[in-house]
Parts: sequence; structure tokens; C-alpha cells
Amino acid sequence: MTERYDTVVIGGGQAGLATGYYLQQHDQDFVILDASDRVGDAWRARWDSLRVFTPARYSSLPGMDYPGSPYAFPTKNEVADYLETYAQRFDLPVELGVRVDGLERSGDGFLVTAGDRRIEADNVVVAMASYQIPKVPDFAAELSDDVVQLHTSDYRNPDQLQDGDVLVVGAGNSGAEISLDVAIEHETWLSGRDVGHVPFHIDSWVGRHLGVPFVMRVLFHRIFTTGTPIGRRIRPKVLSQGGPLVRTKPSDLAAAGIERVPRMTGVRDGRPVVGDDDVLDVGNVIWCTGFRPDFSWIDLPIFDGKELPKEPVHVRGVVPDEPGLYFVGLFFLYAMTSGLFTGVGRDAEYVVDHLTSTARQQPPRPSYTGSVDGLPQQS
Repeated sequence: MTERYDTVVIGGGQAGLATGYYLQQHDQDFVILDASDRVGDAWRARWDSLRVFTPARYSSLPGMDYPGSPYAFPTKNEVADYLETYAQRFDLPVELGVRVDGLERSGDGFLVTAGDRRIEADNVVVAMASYQIPKVPDFAAELSDDVVQLHTSDYRNPDQLQDGDVLVVGAGNSGAEISLDVAIEHETWLSGRDVGHVPFHIDSWVGRHLGVPFVMRVLFHRIFTTGTPIGRRIRPKVLSQGGPLVRTKPSDLAAAGIERVPRMTGVRDGRPVVGDDDVLDVGNVIWCTGFRPDFSWIDLPIFDGKELPKEPVHVRGVVPDEPGLYFVGLFFLYAMTSGLFTGVGRDAEYVVDHLTSTARQQPPRPSYTGSVDGLPQQS
């Protein structure tokens, strides 16, 4: 039997829950579908020592402040529990263990399929991040079989590694933090370009009261957006290369004995080559090289066909060519904070306001697509 809702939200992470909060404020008939067994499992599945890269005061969803000290850096499990409590507090209609495998048009609305389930809806909000498929270079397959390879999606702790040196490939926030994690027990090399860093320690007095508020609430939230010339100019670079280091500093890496090396460029005799011609004799490689989005299950003509992976064409999450279809949670969907707790609520509110508008006026056609690469700043 075909089920029916006004709106289907696909994804029950922070983006989907924030969207559900605002749909509930508008008394909408909706359901949130998520493939996980528990709300927050996407966070529970990350590496053991992970803490969010920004303080708790910027880790709240609309309607519910993050508990505890606003200056603490919550662990991954604490964030997961917060999301689970959020869904329970607002009694959001989250259905777990439901993996959506199809989305297409059905008359004036949409048909969502998940296995044998068929769900019709006037509106669909795809509330998923840009990070579904782990990304590694093709030459990873050329590494020797005696080299342990892990992607950040598989890495949990140093116990997974064998004796010997470690090469961490990718020097963004995840790469820097994992390097510090493994350097306690292993000689560690960090490969990749310098992505820059915020020019203050975020747990210092200056950072807490001046630096972090300016970066998170002004620079990343209001200036670096698709609505400003500078935001539109830096967006392609941020999408392809990621953002700056937030908590970790180059001095922290140096103090831990981590040696910086150029980008990994290939493999020779089963070992990684960095820079022009330097071969590293390491026993372990950790790929902190990001993820690719996967919207292959969406059978709608909404993607920019110029490059792979294809990205949905949208304006602040509103898809002009498919009225009733929306996206929330993409990296730099509207601002640099769009993939963070501090920005996802604003994006969700904008999308739901448009969805519930009687006029439903479509925005002008965009000159950009959705997010592409780059490591998550808070995941």
C-alpha cells in the first residue's frame, strides 16, 4: 500500500531534525526517514577520540540549547545523545532503519521508495550531508598488501594499526586531529597542503569571547555566504579544498613530533610517494581525503552534469526546476556554517518557510551547485 504525507524528510541527523522542528512549528504532516538504528549513529560511528571542532555554544539545534558548559568541546557520543534527546523532546516522527533507495516524480508530487515501501508526498526535503562515499585516490590500490590502509570512515583508534610509521593523507581538521591521536604511539607523517588555521586558540579567553564569536557568527555565518560577493568568490575553493583548521594549530602538530610532508602523489614499490620523489617506508596509511556525495537514487533532472559527482542545482536549498524539492545539510549550501549545527538551523528554517508559503515563489536561477568536497568541520 502507498503511504501518504505532506512532506517526507530524508535523513535523521542534525539537518533532518532541525527541518522536522520547523515543520512541526507549522503543523505539517511529515515523517523523517533514517537508515540508522538510533538517532545520532552517524556520530557514534566516528573515531573514538573525536570531539567537535567548535565549542558547545555553537552545537545547538533550534529550540534546545546544548547542555553543560558553553565552552566545552563535546565528544562524538555526547553529540549523538544530544540528537537522540532532541528527537524525543519534540516527539519528532523519526522512522529508523529505513534506507531510501528511490525518489521520482509522481503527478504533482513525489514518490519515495525504501525497499518495498512506497510513500507519496507533496514535498521532499533531502536532509543529508555531502559525505556518503569515502574518497581515496586510485593509486591507493597500488600500495603493498603489508600496508594497513584505513579511511577516516573506518578509523576508530590506534589499536587498528600495526607496528611501524603512519602516514596520514589529508591535512584538514580530521587529518590533523587523527595525526595527534596516532602520534602518541607511532612516528607520524602528515601529508597535504597547509589549509590555514584560525589565528587564535579557541579555548583561550580571546578565543572564547572575541575570536570564536566573530568567526562563527559573523565571518563564516554572515559574510562567507552565497549572498555576498566574497562568499561566492571563495565558495568553489572551500568546496574543493575544505576550510581552515579550527582547534588544531601547526605548533600543536610540531609539538607532538608530527612531520609535515607534501601531498602524496603516487606509489613506488608498494610504498607512498610524497612531493616530487620522496618514498616513505610506512606500515600504515590513513586516508583523511574526504567523501563524495551520493544522490544516485534521485531520478530527477536536477543535477549539474558538467562534473562528477553530480550535485543538485539549488538556491539556498530550494530546487527551482522541481517545485517541492529541497536540500538541507550540504556543505556550504548557503554559508560556511551550513554544514555545522550553528548554520543548519537557519537553512532548515528558510527551506520550511518556503515550503509552507502559499505563494511558493521560486528564487532566481542559481549560478552555483550544491557542495562537493572538503572534510566536515564538525564530524
